[in-house]
Amino acid sequence: TEEEKEKKKKKKKGGGGGEEVEEEEPDESMLDWWSKYFASIETMKEQLRQQEAAAAEAEEKEELEFGEGSKAQVKSKDKSKAPKDDKKKKQQPVPELPEKKAKQKIEELKVFNKELEAEFDNFEDWLHTFNLLRGKIGDNDDNATEEERIVGRFKGSVCVYKVPLPEDTAREVGYDPTLGMFQGIPSNDPINVLVRVYVVRATDLHPADINGKADPYIAIKLGKTDIKDKENYISKQLNPVFGKSFDIEATFPMESMLTVAVYDWDLVGTDDLIGETKIDLENRFYSKHRATCGLSQTYSIHGYNTWRDPMKPSQILSKLCKEGKVDGPHFGPGGRVKVANRVFTGPTEIEDENGQKKPTDEHLALAVLRHWEDIPRAGCRLVPEHVETRPLLNPDKPGIEQ
Repeated sequence: TEEEKEKKKKKKKGGGGGEEVEEEEPDESMLDWWSKYFASIETMKEQLRQQEAAAAEAEEKEELEFGEGSKAQVKSKDKSKAPKDDKKKKQQPVPELPEKKAKQKIEELKVFNKELEAEFDNFEDWLHTFNLLRGKIGDNDDNATEEERIVGRFKGSVCVYKVPLPEDTAREVGYDPTLGMFQGIPSNDPINVLVRVYVVRATDLHPADINGKADPYIAIKLGKTDIKDKENYISKQLNPVFGKSFDIEATFPMESMLTVAVYDWDLVGTDDLIGETKIDLENRFYSKHRATCGLSQTYSIHGYNTWRDPMKPSQILSKLCKEGKVDGPHFGPGGRVKVANRVFTGPTEIEDENGQKKPTDEHLALAVLRHWEDIPRAGCRLVPEHVETRPLLNPDKPGIEQ
């Protein structure tokens, strides 16, 4: 429930001190996805703090170098510097250290403070989207926006290369280039997928009511599916924690643009759109970065950190090697695995719920996947287990985050 979540939040935020460490001896059964999420948020905040501190320090240095003015200036600078130092002291209480060690026990995921697309070049590693526009006829079409003239989208890739191919290109491709650049491309038949959308929370929503608050709820649209989660609206809240998941079946390429919107619930009249975000699922599905289900940092078969992908790390690795025509994976003794000309090491045992240890190759396979960008030619960075942060936009207020 909402209250429990709030309590959990408070517990997480409860500042340092000896108490915190005892509490942080987490009982596996008490931990869940939220524990993981809040631990990750703390890590993200810490990184931001460090960046800010580093930037401030660099600025101070610069100021001192240029501040060769009168003594009065220097004095005022010292004054302004003092509270800054003070702040730093406040931010880093001494008992931070034991807490840090204890915190490492909770597995984390990656929190991106932007869209996943921004992090991975829009997932256009080979699939580019071109809008098909209706021609302009008549006067009223002259001032129609491009958005209104879209009649469809063409997705594909265009390659121009000279024959015979230069040596390095031939090597780069990894197969006989006379057969063209587009091998290993998936078939164009319609494909059925199950899409699962997790909506964690919204922050700083634009007030929609006279009282300066909003009553937000989630609406999700994909193809013919239109879900309005109206009965679960959150009353008078601009930072609602939704914690909801939605399952939708869809067919690519017909249904590939997912819209996640936040509406303001109104007792009278129609509900207003606060803002929405659109996600191109097809590009994620076909991307080499594998944006279907993020890779967690460790492989676990029970507890709050259970592996969630339908394929195990070893299956994903074999598939990637096969598709990229990469030699491997060769699992050897002593916790080693060889892929292409790289060797990776890792643990070779896994514990089940009863503490029984079994031999496994999954940790090793995951170690390779987490460093897939180091593999020559076929390698690229794979999407980690994550939470992304997307701006909500409203067509009536273009370009302004809601």
